[in-house]
Amino acid sequence: MNRHERLSGLLELLGERGRVDVDELADELTVSAATIRRDLDHLAEQQLLTRTRGGAVVNNVSYDLPLRYKSGRRAPEKSKIGQTAAALVGAGDVIGLNGGTTTTEVARAVATRGDLARPSDGPTLTVVTNALNIANELAVRQHIKLVVTGGVARPQSFELTGPLATKVLSDITLDVLFLGVDAIDADSGAYAHHEGEASINALMVERAQRVVVVADSSKLGCRAFARICAIPRIHALVTDSDASDAVLAGFRSVGLAVHQD
Repeated sequence: MNRHERLSGLLELLGERGRVDVDELADELTVSAATIRRDLDHLAEQQLLTRTRGGAVVNNVSYDLPLRYKSGRRAPEKSKIGQTAAALVGAGDVIGLNGGTTTTEVARAVATRGDLARPSDGPTLTVVTNALNIANELAVRQHIKLVVTGGVARPQSFELTGPLATKVLSDITLDVLFLGVDAIDADSGAYAHHEGEASINALMVERAQRVVVVADSSKLGCRAFARICAIPRIHALVTDSDASDAVLAGFRSVGLAVHQD
């Protein structure tokens, strides 16, 4: 386990438990107590936790892993989801991408599709996104016309949110939106942890003719704080091969097309 993966694991365990102990973490992660102390001190400096004698506790703010620590979690699965989702894109499409590690993989897969990369003919695809990291990766792709919403950047996710983001979105139409979520439930819909992100994502859903949720299996059958949209507004789900047949049957029963990597 490298340091990036270890820091991500520490934050995930802290989020689940609310409080962690240095010695217990050292045993679970098979590293020295000194290493755990250094890691906790590093995360405390970034105000991601509060150090205590012998461990750490969550800060008194709503807990949400920053994107830079989420990127190492289930990375192979997300890469495959990105490839599967990218295959659903056609030349000339206008696609939307909200923020997140899985939608970032979709963006990378779309950008590197050889049949779309014909810069001499001008842009073959239009991408609309409110995610700064996705915009940064796509800006150099000559075959992609890139549209970035306005808004205020959230450090946790690199997403632009707030009233300024709605100005662009209210005047455009998307052929397909690839929607990254924090949770999706077959009965009640798609969710985000942060209400500001949920609001902008909901507007993107309204502007899309087709909505495809991209989510790894750990997010299926779950709910989070703020709902993005109800199930009838979603057309398809792209997930990984670890998703159980029973969970996928629930999504199929409410009319979603399910694609697995």
